[in-house]
Formats: sequence, C-alpha cells, structure tokens
Amino acid sequence: MARLRLLIPVLGVLLVGIGVWLWMTRGQESTDDAQTEAHVVQIAARVGGTVLEVPVKDNQTVAAGATLVQIDPRDYEIAVQRAAAELADAEASAKAAHSNVAVTSTSATSNVTNATGGVSQSRAAIEEAERGIDGATGQLEAARSAVRQAEANANKASRDVERLKGLLAKDEVSQQQYDAAVATADAQRASVDAAKGGAVAADAGLRAAQSRLMQAHVAEEQAHAALRNAETAPQQISVIQARAAAAEAHAQQMRAQLAQAQLNLQYATVKAPVKGLVSRKTVEAGQIVQPGQPLMAIIPLEEVWITANFKETQLQNMRAGQRVTVKVDAIGGREFKGTVDSIAGATGARFALLPPENATGNYVKVVQRVPVKILLDPGQDPDHLLRPGLSATPTVYTR
Repeated sequence: MARLRLLIPVLGVLLVGIGVWLWMTRGQESTDDAQTEAHVVQIAARVGGTVLEVPVKDNQTVAAGATLVQIDPRDYEIAVQRAAAELADAEASAKAAHSNVAVTSTSATSNVTNATGGVSQSRAAIEEAERGIDGATGQLEAARSAVRQAEANANKASRDVERLKGLLAKDEVSQQQYDAAVATADAQRASVDAAKGGAVAADAGLRAAQSRLMQAHVAEEQAHAALRNAETAPQQISVIQARAAAAEAHAQQMRAQLAQAQLNLQYATVKAPVKGLVSRKTVEAGQIVQPGQPLMAIIPLEEVWITANFKETQLQNMRAGQRVTVKVDAIGGREFKGTVDSIAGATGARFALLPPENATGNYVKVVQRVPVKILLDPGQDPDHLLRPGLSATPTVYTR
C-alpha cells in the first residue's frame, strides 16, 4: 500500500508533464532530416592557355570582380591586333566600294547624256550628208547635161568647119569665115573638155558626199551602241552596289571578329562573378587549361537557406509564410529564425535517379518526404557561420 501511495503521485506528475508537453508542441512540425543550402557558382575557363598566376587559395573570401586565374594573354593580344588590322582593311575596301557607287552613278548619268547627244549629232550629220548627196547629184546631172550640150556644140562646129572647108575650096567663103569657124570648133572642143572636167569633179563630189553619208551612218551606229551601253548603267550600278554591300558585310564580319578577339582577351583573366568563399580549387600556375574546364567554385554566403524533408503526414497544415525556428548542430544548437518559403512540387523520391515503381505487385507503403524551403530572416547570420550541407533541425509553427 505504501508503494501504491507513492506511485500514484509519480504517475500524476508524469501525466501532467505529458499533457503540458502535448499542449506546448501542439501546432508544431519538426524534422531532423534537413540541411543548410547555398548557391554554388562553378568557375570554368572560357578560353584555353597556360595559367600564369592563381592569386587565390582554398577557403579564401573574395570580392566580386576579384581576379581568380590569369591565363597567358599574349596569343589573344596578337589575335586582337590581327583582327583590328583586318577590320581596317575591310573598312577601307567598303569605303572605296561606296565611293565607286557614287562615281559610277555620276559617270553613268554623264554617259547617257553624252550618248544621247552623240546620237543627235550623228543623225544631223546623216541628214546633212543626204542633203550633200542630193546637191552633188544635181551638180553631176547638170555637169553631164553641160557635157552633152558642149559635145553637141562641138559636133555642130566641126560640121560647120567641114562644110566651110569645101566652100573655101570653091572660094565661096572667105578665109576669115573659115578661120572663125575653126576657132569656134576649137573653142567648142575645149568647152567639151571643160564640161567633162566639171562632170568628173561633180562625180568626185558625189562620191565624197556618199562617203560622208557612210561615215555618218557608222557614227550613228557607234552612237547608238554607246547609248545602249550607257543605258545599262542601272545594272552596272546594281552590281557596284552589290559589291559595296558585300564589302560592308565583310567589314561587319571583321568587326564581329575583333569583338570576339577582345572578349577572348578579357576571358584570359578569370574574375569572380560574386562575392563568396573559394572552394574546390583545382588549378595551379603553369597548368594548361581548356575552354570549359572547371577551375574552382565560389560559394556566396550572403544567401543561405534550409531544405527540410518533412514527412508527407506533416504537411497538412503547413503553408508558405509560417514562422520557423532552426537549430544547427555545427553551431552548438544555436537557434535561427526564418519562414517557410515554398513546398516542393514533388517528393524527394520522385527526383531520384531511379524513381520507385509501385506497379510491380510487391508494393509496400512507405511514408514519403517532401522538400520544404525555409528562408532565414535578415541578419540571422552576420558572421557567415553557416555553410551548405550542415545538419539542421527546423520547427515549423503551423498555428
């Protein structure tokens, strides 16, 4: 009986303690399956080459923009100089091509004007030559008529001399009349010779006029050919413009190559993109690196969060924005304050390399865990003591 009287108060205290504990933990969900997380910025080489200097060490804090690795830049400096020279040559060619377009356009307009004037001049020369032929033809006909008339007169004068010669022998005419007839016959023969000379001259003038006409026709053909050639100026200008466009495109290509060479020269100096802690440094001075080769990692400790894997049975009342307290084992159980940021869209098993397949006939129900992201309140870790991967125990207050 004495033992029973002693056991009853102990059981009463125990039941009261259990009741107090249940009351205090009501509306709380906790798990020890949680770790601290942070961004891990992988640093890799953008260009290849020999490493000249690595001015940082493992676990060293670096500022954003600090030099992490210096690759030998001499090859890239030469590439920049070569690209700059090629760009200068391409720009000069493009400038000359554009100038040629303007010169060709002006020359084409002038050629069309000159060719049109040449056609007009050659047409005028043809018309003038045709008028000259008409005039020379008339002169030739007149000269031939004069020859015929002179020959007729010469024949008449000769017949008169023959008739007077017989009469002179019979003393029917005087010697003076006979001499006058002879003189007239001689004059008529001279007139025939003169008329024939005029006909020859008129014929030569006609041939000269015909030659001028042929020359004028040849000049007209040449003028028309020049005009047709001048009228192809738009096509010629199009060709010149196409060449100018090609030269400009080549210059643009050289600008891009120069920009790429300048970027490669900048990439020879590997800089920290963010402030953080250097980790997993795998590069040393004198090493030859290739583009894309990992060199180190930088972990920015300004933003650290907690990933807690709660059981699916604990998520019924859990919502984003709820208050959380977190204890981290590595810092002596120090308590941090935060809030629930979000709940993952699937269980952790679903993201595994080999997700479970429950349609095999040997299904066994297993309580699944769902990742919950917890953000710490600002100013909770001013000394940056938290590191990614530390074990933590968060408690979410669901009420």
